[in-house]
Amino acid sequence: MGAGAAMADEVGKVGVDWVGNDIMVDAIKDPKVDGVTCHVAYFDRSIIDRLHKGNWFEDPSDSSISCRQTGPITIGDIDMSEGGEQVFKQGLSLIWKKQVVNRIYDKKNETLVYLSHSRQVQNGSAKMSVTTVPLYGQNVVWTKGKPQ
Repeated sequence: MGAGAAMADEVGKVGVDWVGNDIMVDAIKDPKVDGVTCHVAYFDRSIIDRLHKGNWFEDPSDSSISCRQTGPITIGDIDMSEGGEQVFKQGLSLIWKKQVVNRIYDKKNETLVYLSHSRQVQNGSAKMSVTTVPLYGQNVVWTKGKPQ
């Protein structure tokens, strides 16, 4: 994880079959936007599933994300570029595959956009999930001043 990246807190674990595969639900607080919490769900393969199906070292790329205002919003020094910035990253494989959450600021619509996706060295995945936190009409504090 890079400097300023968020840490995940496990808030749920749902068993989906008899071999021990689970859907994990983590809460992630945006480190540069106070008052926003994202919940990310992803698949966690069991040892039995890994032994049975092979592909020992990675979990599927599927994930789902939902971000909401969970307190007063204070926005720090966020990246305003089109690609936004990485808020969270965790490994989905021993080395190559990562689950990533990026934040993008949609200035025109006054909205924070959060994108959950996997990043791989090769054979990138098109599996993704997106959620938004509208800022329009909210009492938002910008520590560096609201972008014009």
